[in-house]
Amino acid sequence: MSRLLIKKPIISEKATDISAAGKYVFLVHPKVNKKQVKELIEKIYKVHAVKVNIIRIQSKTQSYKKAIITLKEGETIDIIPR
Repeated sequence: MSRLLIKKPIISEKATDISAAGKYVFLVHPKVNKKQVKELIEKIYKVHAVKVNIIRIQSKTQSYKKAIITLKEGETIDIIPR
């Protein structure tokens, strides 16, 4: 069920730039809240989330949510497949 709520990491130029500061961007289900995102990220990636920001994107053709996760200093998530 956790993979249904956290859909995928967003890999873009801006997301890559802020990952150096310990922040990661994920596409999440439209009904999920900050508390659920924090618990799921900690469970899936075995890290400690300090802060979660949610951004709702709505346009004429689509609507979705992005979550920006700030991790505890020194922790990272390897989201780029090798």
